[in-house]
Amino acid sequence: MKEIRAIVRPNRLPMLREALRAIPNFPGLTLLKAEGFTAPAAIGKRTVKEELTDYTPKIMVSVLADDEMVEEIRNIIIKTCTTGQYGDGLVWTVPIDTMFRIRNGSDMLVQ
Repeated sequence: MKEIRAIVRPNRLPMLREALRAIPNFPGLTLLKAEGFTAPAAIGKRTVKEELTDYTPKIMVSVLADDEMVEEIRNIIIKTCTTGQYGDGLVWTVPIDTMFRIRNGSDMLVQ
């Protein structure tokens, strides 16, 4: 099992939600509000004011999925959230060793 995390533009969320829901047995997702900025070397010289106020709203998406679903989910995130501009975001995966259901404390099977 893996966690797929992505930082995306908020305006891409409705399209992303629709695309992910179309995946058979999609496990669901969690969203977190985030702010960030692009690496200064990537965008050239900036003023002090721009440096202090350049945080832009983003959304962090988190999906816990079986290993065989990871590539499809990652590809949908990339395809749906790409604009070709700086600040489109990132997507990465994190291995999950254990997982417990809060409702009853049961150990959920992680393969």
